[in-house]
Amino acid sequence: MTEHERIPLAGVIGSPVAHSRSPFLHGYWLRRYGLKGAYIPMDIAQADLAEALQTLPKLGFVGLNVTIPHKESVLKLADIVTDRAALIGAANTLIFRQDGKIHADNTDGSGFIANLRQNAPMWAPAAGPAAVLGAGGAARAVIAALIEMGAPEIRVANRTRARAEALRSDFGAKVVVHEWVQAGQMLEDCATVVNTTSLGMTGKPAFKVPLTGLSAKAVVSDLVYTPLHTDFLEQAARAGATTVDGLGMLLHQAAPGFERWFGARPEVDEATRQAVLGA
Repeated sequence: MTEHERIPLAGVIGSPVAHSRSPFLHGYWLRRYGLKGAYIPMDIAQADLAEALQTLPKLGFVGLNVTIPHKESVLKLADIVTDRAALIGAANTLIFRQDGKIHADNTDGSGFIANLRQNAPMWAPAAGPAAVLGAGGAARAVIAALIEMGAPEIRVANRTRARAEALRSDFGAKVVVHEWVQAGQMLEDCATVVNTTSLGMTGKPAFKVPLTGLSAKAVVSDLVYTPLHTDFLEQAARAGATTVDGLGMLLHQAAPGFERWFGARPEVDEATRQAVLGA
């Protein structure tokens, strides 16, 4: 009988998950580097999550990306959790190890930083305060990354103030909470401004916060990438700021998982970007 090497499988789990561009991205990389493997979107209900994580490795899966609503839940089901995933309180990347253990990590923060480094090379995170709009899981990843990069202060505004206060409790005195109605004013002197909310995303409410205090020296990023050029970024560009769209974060956060699952470190370049935009 002929022995065949098992083809590695990976995928993204969430509910819903049909909108995810990750299958196009990983599929492109697999073709580009001539690797055996497949990457599959899987809509898995919360009630089925634990069973799925036990079953998928037996079917040949070597890892997963994780999206809403499972990013927090998988931490409780993982055997090994990285320090940054624990600090953020969520995981977006799972590795199914050969010893049967599930390894959970969060690459959102490193993807965010890599995106700014690539598309705004002059960005100096320690040059001034940072402002973060929103207080969800993405905000937690961004705040952890900004603290690591040396941002002296992180101003946070969220529509529900209690969630912003929780960030200050978890991340310490560098986090300063502002009222949502004063979000525009908190941008004064900020070197970095980030929208982590879904406002302005296709199908979501519009982003209506006036960026009244924004400096032309700021680097401004929106984690939303549908549409690519959001009203938030267009408003920042009119103020003279450097703008960075959210697609690059999606691409960069995916690279470490791809390398672990399929054995090659993919390049995040213009060809990759165009492949995902054209999907």
